[in-house]
This record gives sequence, structure tokens and C-alpha cells, in this order.
Amino acid sequence: MTKKLKKRLYRILGGMALFAAAMALRQFFGEAHPNVVLAAFLASFLVSGGDVVKKAVMNIVKGQVFDENFLMTIATTGAFLVGEYPEGAAVMLFYQVGEWFQAYAVNQSRRSIRELMDIRPDYANVVRGGEIVTVEPEAVVPGEVIVVKPGERIPLDGVIEKGATALDTMALTGESMPREADVGDTVISGCVNQSAVIELRVTKEFGESTVSRILELVENAGSRKSESENFISRFARCYTPIVVALAAVLAVLPPLVLGGGWNIWIYRALSFLVVSCPCALVISIPLSFFGGLGGASRSGILIKGSNYLEALAKTEIVVMDKTGTLTKGNFVVKEIVPADGVTAETLLELAACAESGSNHPISRSLRQAYEASGRAIDTGRIAQVEETAGFGVRAVIDGKKILAGNRRHMEQNGIVCMEAAAVGTVVYLACDERCLGYLVIGDEVKPDAANAVSELFASRVRDVVMLTGDRRETAEAVAAEIGIRHVCAELLPGDKVARMEALMAEKSDGGKLVFVGDGMNDAPVLARSDIGIAMGGLGSDAAIEAADVVIMTDEPSKIAGAIAISRRTLAIVRQNIVFAIGVKVLILLLAACGMASMWAAVFGDVGVAVIAILNAMRALKA
Repeated sequence: MTKKLKKRLYRILGGMALFAAAMALRQFFGEAHPNVVLAAFLASFLVSGGDVVKKAVMNIVKGQVFDENFLMTIATTGAFLVGEYPEGAAVMLFYQVGEWFQAYAVNQSRRSIRELMDIRPDYANVVRGGEIVTVEPEAVVPGEVIVVKPGERIPLDGVIEKGATALDTMALTGESMPREADVGDTVISGCVNQSAVIELRVTKEFGESTVSRILELVENAGSRKSESENFISRFARCYTPIVVALAAVLAVLPPLVLGGGWNIWIYRALSFLVVSCPCALVISIPLSFFGGLGGASRSGILIKGSNYLEALAKTEIVVMDKTGTLTKGNFVVKEIVPADGVTAETLLELAACAESGSNHPISRSLRQAYEASGRAIDTGRIAQVEETAGFGVRAVIDGKKILAGNRRHMEQNGIVCMEAAAVGTVVYLACDERCLGYLVIGDEVKPDAANAVSELFASRVRDVVMLTGDRRETAEAVAAEIGIRHVCAELLPGDKVARMEALMAEKSDGGKLVFVGDGMNDAPVLARSDIGIAMGGLGSDAAIEAADVVIMTDEPSKIAGAIAISRRTLAIVRQNIVFAIGVKVLILLLAACGMASMWAAVFGDVGVAVIAILNAMRALKA
């Protein structure tokens, strides 16, 4: 609990003690010593609510008259003037209890954001002149080497030059399992080094680092208000002057028309003022959205404002890129099909040797598959390697002529190939003009991609569409594997935007279209959609800049999680609006008719506010 909360709690407890003493004096000495009783209630009033009266006076001086401090000051002061001392002191006391609950709730909701803010590093150990110097992260320039010890937070983005370790990324991604990092790996600021000393060569200055961008994103999230928040703000500005005017009419007009009964009607007007405070709405609605944003951030989902959080709840169509979003974006050997008399091991070995000198992604996947078996490529066996772009390679291995490449490469050299029924990129192998078989190279589908699609449909999303520039056969195979029914393949970047326009026309007026991409080459489509979600934002500048929502891990299932959080938050907001307005309108009518005392008015204000705030805190649970 913060010092400010403790101070307010002590003030409330002191006011309660004085109120109890005042009630005892009133019970035993009220008629004999009325001034002593008044002084006791007044002391309770000033101890518990003196700051409210002070704020009301200061705001009036500034020209900001109609706020809750003004309403409570007028109502409680009026109660003392008409001789209702217990009501006047009690209303202020319970109002402060409600304010304490409100402050506590706000403090709790901000805690998840503060935990994320803890990713900001305090220092960096930089190597200068052969010595390690501790400096501010802002003082380190790209190209310098920093040392990060176990237990320290990585202060800047960089590449590991020495050491291997495990990194705790939970503050960024919500993942509890550490990530392994070795020499040559890129690491980002904000992670915690767990197991060993590492040296990094810094690649970005602090202002451009991942941690700095994320902190800026989170800090600015509160500035983008939702439609509900903007409505409540406008409602409060109009509502408060109206209820003050109505209370004034209620206090003056009936006594003038009916002739007398001033104290009765003034008491009713004061009760009307107490219950009319809009704090249940003004506080609980923004608090609900703030809680939703905080709960999402704890799950590794960064939403750039409550306007996007509210829009996500109306998701109708989800459009997804394939490579890097539903698939891992890296090629692997998925199938090895040798010809008769050839083993799969021999086929893979010859393919890896033939492709050993190429930097093409397919060549790398062949080498990695071979090395994964625990063997290393013997370059001494390889001679006369020649690569033909778009076709394949020609090499001499152990004195034999080896061809590796696509079907056209084989046909140009007069080699009859086997028929390949598999979906993916096919690499054929031939030795001395004889086909040895083929290997199928493909992009791996992410483990939870199918689950992500099923969860989206389960969440009442009307359609999930795949947009990709990949071959139709490959795209349709991936779509069938994960449960997507509508596929648009072989699209150029301009085609993706045109197809997005067509899909936008298909959604209903209130529905939203969400595009999910890897944030690297999907900026035009992300910008055109109602809501852009970037996958794998961990370390991706383009993702953080282009998207409205950034999922810090590579888990597509978190898309449905983000929608679920938004819908849960919006449901809480609607519950609070209906409950607060309904109860207040009822008690306002009863107070105006003399059927509700100031104690009922206290419940209509403080009770409703506390219940709405406690309900809003449920949004913190992601």
C-alpha cells in the first residue's frame, strides 16, 4: 500500500472514531449539550472530509465548479445547516471510504503496468579502454561491447559475441520458460540474463531499443480513449450542472408553491445531490479499460490504446498472413524420397554436400538437416561447384557428377525425374545422369496454429481468411492442416491491399476486420485494416511501429486471447454503466419524492461506486 493510501486510510479511521464518539455524545448528552454534539460531528466531518472541502473551494476559484467535490461539499454542508449532523458527517465519511476503494483499485490496476515498466534497465556495464565501466544505458553507442552478468537485465539490443546463457523474457512475453541464447544470436533489451556472463555488441542506441519502444507504447496507451470513455466524459460534463440545477429547483420551487416546509425540501434536494455524483461511471469505466490493457500486457499482448481494446471486441473477420504468422518462416526438410537402391541417408548427404556453398534458404535447410544427424560436411570431397540461379547446382563429389535442383534443372540435363506428389519445394538429386530421388522442403506450421484458428471460430468470429504470396498448392495445404477455409494465394503486395479492400466491403457496419501479419512486410495491409495485429513483436521494430496490437511471442493462439480480453472488458464496462445509471435514477426519483433518506443516497453514490470499481478490477484478470 502506498503512503498516500495509508494517509487517507488513517484519516478515515480517525473520522470513524470521532463519528462514533459523536454518536455516543448525542445519545447521552444531546439535549443537555447540543453545541458539544455539533462540535463532535463537525470534527468528524473535517477530519474525514476537510480535503474535499478544500479541493471544492480551490476548483471554484479556478472556475471548475461542477465536480464531485463541489457536490459533496454542498450536500454535507447543507445537512449541517438544516440540523442533520449525523447525515452530514456520515455522508462525507462514506464518500471518503468510496474514494479510498477507488484509489486502491487504481493502484492495483497500475501494478501490472508498473511491473512491465520494471523492464527499464538502470545501468550498462560497457567495455572501454580494456576496463568495465558502469554508465547510463543512454550513454552507450552502437558498436560498443557491454557485459551482462547473471541476474542482470539486458540494457540494450545487441548480438552475443561471447558466452551462452538462458534469457528470462517473461516480463516481455508472459512466457515462463527461458530462451537459450548463444554466440551470434540477437538479444533484446528488457530480458534478464539467467545463467552465465555474456558480452554483447550493441546494435541500437537506447532510444531505438526494444525496451524503449515498448515503454513508450505502454505509456501512451492511456492517451487513446475508447468511445465509451469519451461518451462518459461528455456525459459527466453535461450531467453534473443539470442535476445541480434540478436540486436547486427541488429545494426552492415546492416550498414556494406549497407554502413552507423548507427544511424538508432542502433535505430532499441535498439527498438528490449526494446520489447524483457520477463518480461510479467516471472512475469505473476508464479503470475497466486500464485493467484490460494491464491484463493483456501481462500475457505478452501490447494494445496501443483502449480504443483498439474496444474495437477488438467487435472483430468479425480475421485475415492472416501465412509465412511468419501461421508458419515459422524457416525451411526444413519435411520428406526424403529415395529411388530404388538408394538410402535416405545417402540422398540427404549428397544434397547437403552439393548445396554446401550456397546461401539460399533451401540450401541452408538441407545442410541443417544433415548436421542435425550429428555429422559434418567434408568439404574435401567436393569439387567444381557451380550454381545456376533459379534452377540448382552442379557439383563433383567423390569424382561423380551430382545435380541438385528443381525439375527444370533436371530436364535441361536430360534426366527423367520421379513424380513428386508432396506439397512443398522439391529438390531432385541426380548422379551421373541417373535420378537418385528427391527431398521435399517446406515451411513448418506453428504448433498452436490449428488451435488458434479453432479458438477464433469458437469466439464467434465469422470468417478467417489467409492471404499469402506463396504458391496456391502450398497455401491450400497449410490452410487445410489448420482449418482455414478461405485462401487467397500467389498475391503480390499490391494484390493483398486490393483483396483487403474487398473483404472490408463484406463485413457488417458495426463489425471490424483484423489483419494479422509478421510486421515486417505487411505495413500497407496492417494500415488498411480496422485493427492491425503484429505477430512476434519481440525485437521487431516494424511490428511495434505498424500495428495497433503487438503480440510479443510467435503464438497465433494469443489472437483469440486478445479478443477474449477485449470482450470481457467491454462486458464489464456495460455492466457498470447499466448498474450505476439504473440505481442512481431509481434513488434520484425516490429522493425527489421524499421516499429515500440521505442514507439511501449514500448507497446510491458510494455503494454503487465501490461495487462498480470492484467489478472493474475483474478486468485485470487476463
